[in-house]
Amino acid sequence: MNDLHLIQYNTTLSKDELAFLKQKEKKDRKQLYLVANVLMVFCFACPFAGSWILALDGETTEFSLTNYFIGVIFLLLLSTFALYWTYKKYLYKVQQDIHHASKIIKAAIITRKQYMPENNKYYFYLTNAIKLSIEVTDQDYRKWEVGEEIQIETTPYSKQYLGYH
Repeated sequence: MNDLHLIQYNTTLSKDELAFLKQKEKKDRKQLYLVANVLMVFCFACPFAGSWILALDGETTEFSLTNYFIGVIFLLLLSTFALYWTYKKYLYKVQQDIHHASKIIKAAIITRKQYMPENNKYYFYLTNAIKLSIEVTDQDYRKWEVGEEIQIETTPYSKQYLGYH
């Protein structure tokens, strides 16, 4: 049986790969801004709606500005934390990949080949921890055999799959 030796090296991203990451960053940033806008409306509307629900329930106290702002501040802090965590977990990593403009190339061993007749696609299953299976062309499916080594390209921070060779 083949011994698996970790072979990994860094190299510069191609123009197409950098363009792909910039497009992904733009899409993710736009989506984060959309979520931030929705959360902002939610932060101000929920305490107001809560006051109206209490009023409709027969609560005789009038609208409390203090309670409203406490609710708004609490929801704003919660939303800010959630947005920051989401930014650091996803968008920031893609931005780091763009900034450093590098990719990792790792060797992996093909452990299984599979054809899926339902969608007419070919797959390799690998020993790579980041990418366990990849879709390949029918020519590569016929060219490579189980046990052979394949090179997987990923970004170092966001772990985006860029391709194989």
